[in-house]
Amino acid sequence: MQRTEVVVTGLGAITPLGGDVASTWEALLAGESGIRGGALRGHEDAGLPDIPAGTMATDPAESLPPVRARRLDRSQQAALIAAAEAWADAGAPEVDPDRLASAIGTGIGGVGTLLKEDDVLEGAGARRVSPRTVPMLMPNAAAALISIEYGARAGVYTPVSACSSGAEAIALGARLIRAGEADVVIAGGTEAAITPITVAGFTQAQALSRYTAEPASASRPFSADRSGFVLGEGAAVLVLESAEHANARNARVHAVLAGAGIAADAHHITAPAPDGSGQISAMRKALTQAGLDPEQISHVNAHATGTPVGDTAEAHAIGEVFGRAAVTAPKAALGHLFGAAGAIEALIAVLSVEHGVIPPTRNLTTAGVDPDIDLDVVAERRDAPQQAVLSNSFGFGGQNVSLIVTRPRRHASRTASTTS
Repeated sequence: MQRTEVVVTGLGAITPLGGDVASTWEALLAGESGIRGGALRGHEDAGLPDIPAGTMATDPAESLPPVRARRLDRSQQAALIAAAEAWADAGAPEVDPDRLASAIGTGIGGVGTLLKEDDVLEGAGARRVSPRTVPMLMPNAAAALISIEYGARAGVYTPVSACSSGAEAIALGARLIRAGEADVVIAGGTEAAITPITVAGFTQAQALSRYTAEPASASRPFSADRSGFVLGEGAAVLVLESAEHANARNARVHAVLAGAGIAADAHHITAPAPDGSGQISAMRKALTQAGLDPEQISHVNAHATGTPVGDTAEAHAIGEVFGRAAVTAPKAALGHLFGAAGAIEALIAVLSVEHGVIPPTRNLTTAGVDPDIDLDVVAERRDAPQQAVLSNSFGFGGQNVSLIVTRPRRHASRTASTTS
């Protein structure tokens, strides 16, 4: 029996680089940075540093009616903005509500709301806590709100798998379509967790970049002088569709979601398996599902957060599967968007295939690539046909997801409109 082909017909995003897909993509290709200083200014009395962070380039609340914005956590606002752009980009497809699903991952959910309302409780008492607190903080709210917005009744799914959440949601969306449970899935990830408690926790764990004086150079994946990651926030959403459904409505196709591999390290709650077994397994599973050999992958969009241990482990895993592959690390420009990271980087992989370009990896000029990392790290924009791109997302708990996107077959696509 022929396997159902899953295609990407819509893209939407709000990121540290831009308020939509086009501005994010243009800034990424230009080598710009979305990382700014002053994310937690005013919290010095708690002993928190004035860290650099990838805050969203535009305020999502400003794109929503004021009353509605007040009733949503920042992560939910971002998800709705990204979903609206993706749905419009897909041409607002007519689809049976019972064949439309929503899958939006998040690593933490409405932590901003939780902290704010806890402050209200401590300072003013229980009667002042908002009655909307629970729906604003629950992790599944973004997926549920999107389901309500677009009438998606085939299911609402919320993978919560740390930094692989967004990628896992996209993999799940593809599974739903291939299993015949949906024709269209609105899938992606969202996060807005640049808060005192998350900063304090990661600071104590010595996981954050030490380069705070120059925010734009703080995130240094694969660099010999990297020291940790930089927090980011935002959302990205893809509209996934069966090729049959897309062709029936003559939809524009950005790319094919050809494969998805999921594997677990079963090793440690924060550290990757030393032998890279889980990451290697996820990449090989994705290749098998896509029906591709390693040499058919044009480049790898690496998870590469900028931590000394994590980047080295991933580089060795990539080397085991692909040899000295070409890789790019968007977190150098975006920061680490946690539950949204896998979604925005899958979106970047789609655009790479669509426009034939590998985005540059920032901040490799000072010390160069770590000599222990034997990969072709792309430091400047590289224009070349991209037939297939693999995107990695790895999360605390040893959760590994690899996605593969490929160029669509000629008969299934029309000219794309996203700015290149």
